[in-house]
Amino acid sequence: MRARDEQKEEAIRQEALKMIVEEGFDGLSMQKLAKAAGVSPATIYIYYKDRDDLIVQLWVHEMNKMIDATLKDFDPDAPFAEGLRVQWMNRAHYSIDNPLNSEFLEQIKHSPYHYVSIDKVDPRFLDAMQRFVHNGIRRKEVVKLPMEVYWSVAFAPLYNLVRMHMAGRGLGGRQPFTLDDKMLEQTLKLVIKALTP
Repeated sequence: MRARDEQKEEAIRQEALKMIVEEGFDGLSMQKLAKAAGVSPATIYIYYKDRDDLIVQLWVHEMNKMIDATLKDFDPDAPFAEGLRVQWMNRAHYSIDNPLNSEFLEQIKHSPYHYVSIDKVDPRFLDAMQRFVHNGIRRKEVVKLPMEVYWSVAFAPLYNLVRMHMAGRGLGGRQPFTLDDKMLEQTLKLVIKALTP
């Protein structure tokens, strides 16, 4: 009986994820979701208080999956260049392997839900990232910057490349684009150079 319940909850999560990515937050209704997931509307309310609770819990679930992937083989005490490389590869491969999940997380990032649910994120992620950056600053491997500036230099190039890869098109959509590890390494070297004192 328990396995069946988990299957229903997973079906609800997957259909909600798909619906939000394809139709936006306004396109998510409990009736449509129940039909798509093959459950009754009442079943959804066993797992979620309401639509907002479903979105927040879905975000937490997907963030934790992304966090697990990002932290794989990552050591916050590693030299800065090495640790950033592990993060880049982990984040790129996770995003490319999970396009629906990644698009959902991107939508949340630019919505009011991000601020409601940020306190629900697994604290080991923020702890590891802060420790990593502080270690790099202390060892004079990275310049001290406001967090928003650091993130923009350290990760925005990665996510822009990933977005173009997922779209299959380069800048302006003029030519086909495929991201590979060689291109990731090339871009990462430039990022590390920009962040090095």
